[in-house]
Amino acid sequence: MTMVDGIDDRGLQHCETTTLAVLLRHEGLDLSEAMLFGLGAGLSFIYWDSKRMDFPFLGGRVKPFALTTNLADRLGLELQVKETTSPRKAWEDVTAAIDAGRPVGLQLDSHHLDYFTSRVHFGGHIVALYGYDDQYAHLVDTAQQGGAVTTGLDALARARAERGPMTARHRSFTLTVPADAAPPRERIVPAITACADAFLDPPIANLGHRGIEKTAQQVPTWLRRSDHPERDLPQVALLMEKAGTGGALFRNLYRDFLAECAEQIDSPHLRTGHALYSEAAGLWTHTADLIARAGRTGDTQYLEQAGTQLRDLARTEREAMQALSRLAP
Repeated sequence: MTMVDGIDDRGLQHCETTTLAVLLRHEGLDLSEAMLFGLGAGLSFIYWDSKRMDFPFLGGRVKPFALTTNLADRLGLELQVKETTSPRKAWEDVTAAIDAGRPVGLQLDSHHLDYFTSRVHFGGHIVALYGYDDQYAHLVDTAQQGGAVTTGLDALARARAERGPMTARHRSFTLTVPADAAPPRERIVPAITACADAFLDPPIANLGHRGIEKTAQQVPTWLRRSDHPERDLPQVALLMEKAGTGGALFRNLYRDFLAECAEQIDSPHLRTGHALYSEAAGLWTHTADLIARAGRTGDTQYLEQAGTQLRDLARTEREAMQALSRLAP
């Protein structure tokens, strides 16, 4: 068995921040999950629907791996990424890093992992690998999935080779913290303003505050949109609250990030943003509950209420990001 020494195998709430925490703690940089998420400008919103989809998807973060690249760029970390179409070469890339005493991040499809509790395809899942033997890989996943876990090498190979939405070509990556890396405190304001600017000026109407407004228009029709609303609507609510989001579609994480920042930076704009995201987090949780109740009961009044709350959320988050965009460097 080959194992990397000194691994802190605590699982956090979100898969990508869990992996970043494992890799960076091994490098001596210990940041909270909320700080990792915020410095990586991880907050977003997307309303995703198409003719090929059974039901719309609501997302509250940037696309998979963007958080990692954002964080590395912002802090001046050395991010080495490897991708290949060859399963053999992909495994050699991983074992070379482990043999050299470095944990590795992997992007893969969670459907194939032996320990995973939900058998749905998600090609944007990210885990940290810190050891292997002839049969098993030793990983760190979210707390919900068990933290320190193992999966068979065949299952891991299938997960890495899967193709489809959000997948990558056997992507693996390592992080190094150079001596001249930027102190995290100095990069808080640029991270916040970059996230705010992207949210306020999305390129299409499905993203940012415009995407929330579009969702408000569409949600009241969801009982007609689904052939199985008793299944699909509670599933949407579950993904919003429980599927590695930290609750409230990642708004809890961003609220906590802003609270941590406010302890280090004295700014009325920051305090306003934190107060508004505290309000938004509660509204998102209540909205998820309304959507689930509509699916269970078939009563459209709950979706009408959810649409009203989503319009409030679009306004609240727009005002929050407007305040945060005014933060001075």
